[in-house]
Amino acid sequence: MGIAPQPATDFSQIKSMQKATWGAGNFAVIARHTVFPGELLCEAVDLRAGQRVLDVATGSGNAALSAARRGAEAVGTDYVPELLEWGRKRAEAEQLGVVFEEGDCEGLTYPEASFDVALSLFGTMFAPNHQRCADELLRVCRPGGKIGLACWTPEGFWGQVFALQSKYFPPAPGLTPPTAWGTESHLRTLFGDRVTFTQIERRMADFRHASADHWLEFFQAYFGPMLKAFERVGDDKREQLAADLKALATEFNRATDGGLVISGEYLEVVLTKR
Repeated sequence: MGIAPQPATDFSQIKSMQKATWGAGNFAVIARHTVFPGELLCEAVDLRAGQRVLDVATGSGNAALSAARRGAEAVGTDYVPELLEWGRKRAEAEQLGVVFEEGDCEGLTYPEASFDVALSLFGTMFAPNHQRCADELLRVCRPGGKIGLACWTPEGFWGQVFALQSKYFPPAPGLTPPTAWGTESHLRTLFGDRVTFTQIERRMADFRHASADHWLEFFQAYFGPMLKAFERVGDDKREQLAADLKALATEFNRATDGGLVISGEYLEVVLTKR
């Protein structure tokens, strides 16, 4: 007898679950830790005032706001309305004219070649269908325009956190880990010869907390994926999950004064559309 075919991955169901996950807690609070990488990403693509810039999976708007600070005509899109509202409040506070619009990074509603630059700061990497998302980034970017990406690496702290949680909650069959976006080989597979790789650099984003206990308490309260993990894991495994996460935080701690400073490695990549 032949091997029974595997059922097709239901991306729409996965996306619905993801939307609820990212809407839990308050990711805008978590995103305070990645403001600086957003500034660095805008420098990496060498933004010009007046350029049209799309920040895909913008969350609460870090990269979009960074682009607007440089005089760009910035648009941020995300599928979590609550996070977009935080972005609008931040733009208003800084008197920046960023447009925030609800949208799906796997099916952007913007015309072909309508932006000079497309950015994604720890965003598109979480889309279930990696190829479709990469194709959309390319589609909306004009020829000669740039795509700037910042993605957590598999071997870095956040890659290890996601790998740990996947031991408790195995991903759906057919899904590629989000941290594959943090590898050059996967990006070359996704984008192929449609782009030129202008820059590839490993960077660090620091997360500072009083202790591993404080870090876990903070992320359990505000980080949707972690909040949902503790809801789903069940009473019998909740303490073990907490212990494993705190051990990982301690392993990556570079502070020597009793506090906690975790450097999360990410891959910063600039692509030029051919």
